[in-house]
Amino acid sequence: MEEERKQVALSELHPFPEHPYQVRDDDAMQELVESISRHGLIHPLIVRVREEGGYEIIAGHRRKRACELLGLTEVMVEVRSLSRDEGILLMVDSNLQREELLPSEKGKAYRLRLEAMNRQGQRVDLTSTPVVSRLRGNEILAKENGISREQIRRYIRLTYLIPSILQMVDEKRIALRPGVEISYLKTGEQEQLFQLMQYLDLTPSLSQAQHIRERSHKGILTYESMQEILSELKPNQKEKKQLILADARIRGRIPPSIPKERQVDYILQAIKFYTHYLVQEAKKKKRGEEREER
Repeated sequence: MEEERKQVALSELHPFPEHPYQVRDDDAMQELVESISRHGLIHPLIVRVREEGGYEIIAGHRRKRACELLGLTEVMVEVRSLSRDEGILLMVDSNLQREELLPSEKGKAYRLRLEAMNRQGQRVDLTSTPVVSRLRGNEILAKENGISREQIRRYIRLTYLIPSILQMVDEKRIALRPGVEISYLKTGEQEQLFQLMQYLDLTPSLSQAQHIRERSHKGILTYESMQEILSELKPNQKEKKQLILADARIRGRIPPSIPKERQVDYILQAIKFYTHYLVQEAKKKKRGEEREER
């Protein structure tokens, strides 16, 4: 593999297409800036020649950003003669062991790597058990990273989430497993679910997400059914329902004709109708804004 070290202007360096890792100006970035300020750039960026001119960064996106923050105009790089797939494999592998990676970053990285392996001649199914002649692609990746093949598949499934829900997984507002189940919904269904989660201020448990996915698979998932499933009390919430009903403000709103055993259902139904009202109002507002823009 041909290599050449040289000083290159930062303006000539471009991110690798589909780079899966975020470059964040966080505490870790500040530590990197301070390290480069004190000791200089210990490891050069690894790049390859870009067809449109300049260079694509294979390894060193964070180091480039740190140099920008320091006001540097040039940086030492190591130019390698790599194909696109060779570049992807090196780029992914040089970052996968970082502890602070988000679920979305892992999912995109694993998917990129398996797609590159597929193009290099290994038959790989990215989202289910693969059929390969020798070793399964995600088995190879699992062994290299010390996690199970099933966990690799789960992370890759996250790449099928719409951005707003994927962000909720990154922020740990939705757990990994429910996120995986939601990833099987159609784009429109995911958008409706996100809208409901926002209005209800609720996220699905694993069993609720599985229930929603099952209805979608059968072709019977509706906005109303999603709302009913999300409004169901989760196991860890059932013990709180008596506390909720003990609140005088809530108790005073329940008609005397409602039996005690049906009071929770009455509250959930009221939430359902109120949520429907909020959704309809939001739609009216959006239509009004669209008319004003025309």
